[in-house]
Amino acid sequence: MFESLGERLQSAVHKIKGYGKITEENIGDAMREIRLALLEADVNYKVVKEFTSSVKEKALGEEVQKSIKPGDLFVKIVKDELTELLGGESTPLNTSGKPAILMLVGLQGSGKTTTIGKLAAYLRKKHAKKPLLVACDVYRPAAIDQLKQVGKSLGIEVYEEGKKDPVEISKNALAYAKENGYDYVLIDTAGRLHIDEELMLELKNLQKEIAPQEVLLVLDSMMGQDAINVIQGFHDDLNLTGVILTKLDGDTRGGVALSVRHLTHVPIKFIGVSEKLDGLEPFDPERMAGRILGMGDIISLVEKATEVIDEEEAMSTAKKMQSGKFDLNDFLKTTKQIRKLGPLENLLKMIPGASKMGLNNVQIDPKQIAHIEAIILSMTPYERKHPEVIKASRKTRIARGCGQSVQEVNKLLAQFDNMKKMMKQMTNGNMKMPF
Repeated sequence: MFESLGERLQSAVHKIKGYGKITEENIGDAMREIRLALLEADVNYKVVKEFTSSVKEKALGEEVQKSIKPGDLFVKIVKDELTELLGGESTPLNTSGKPAILMLVGLQGSGKTTTIGKLAAYLRKKHAKKPLLVACDVYRPAAIDQLKQVGKSLGIEVYEEGKKDPVEISKNALAYAKENGYDYVLIDTAGRLHIDEELMLELKNLQKEIAPQEVLLVLDSMMGQDAINVIQGFHDDLNLTGVILTKLDGDTRGGVALSVRHLTHVPIKFIGVSEKLDGLEPFDPERMAGRILGMGDIISLVEKATEVIDEEEAMSTAKKMQSGKFDLNDFLKTTKQIRKLGPLENLLKMIPGASKMGLNNVQIDPKQIAHIEAIILSMTPYERKHPEVIKASRKTRIARGCGQSVQEVNKLLAQFDNMKKMMKQMTNGNMKMPF
């Protein structure tokens, strides 16, 4: 996400590197590039003007200490201002109700029904709570069936009463949730192709009757400047508590995320980072600012890893690596755990300096990892434990068993051998770091 914007901003910031001090003259080119980068990313021009003015004022007014390089100070100022622009601090969900009621609203085509499933899955996984999905989109053809399909995929119950009055459905769903011990009630409301009075009246009645703790607007991040008008239109009538931005994994310019909080004062609470039903992340302004500026997001990467990787198994694998007893069985386990983290290209982008290392545009075909697993699974248990015995005839048999070529088998064995040598060097302290 924000690849193009990030590269432009990083390039602008880099212009200050090497200068002995920050002056109005040498900051000029960088500020012009930052201004253009933001405008091309479809950030509202008023936001751009205020942002660049604030950065320039603070950069010129800051006394540069001898221990701090001017370039590093400028990066800090840009990051702080970017963080502030994105909202300053993350805004958690209000889940004080018993059950907590979350009402999702939005225009048709924003990804609302899929997003409500993602949010339910996130709440269940993160807080070990029991969510209930409620089908109140009674107008769009197949909307109820779509929600039921999402619920079935996740193993989460969907409450529906067909094409009845949404207010009555939600009231009955709430009573059902209380009786059956549900912690969260997530209501999928009807969307429209544009904001209209009929839609707003229905949503206002629904909000009045069920008093949700959260009213979240699901918004397509690829809408551009129009998104601000949509947010304002909903916010005027419903007093939104937050926004969920979808499709941030696509080729979006990112202007919506950078304009929303500043212009509407409605916080971004979640972002959609993939089409999969686990592709929803809480929005953290500081971490996002770091990602945009190429500083990576190691905290999110670690959090993601701790959610899906078994700690005891990981420690056991690490000890085997250090002792040189790491075999293809362990390699297979490691590969499977890495796959749980999601698309590898998304993980690479969280590494600090990813753009400089050329990792921002890396495309990794999931089939390649599947092929590696297939090759290892075609080996006998003894071969996996003792890969050094795999010679020509065994390679032919393994290749035939997994539908791959002998060359692919050779490639895997060579990669595994190189990895073992690297682990040995690191353990012995002989590893030369590339910096």
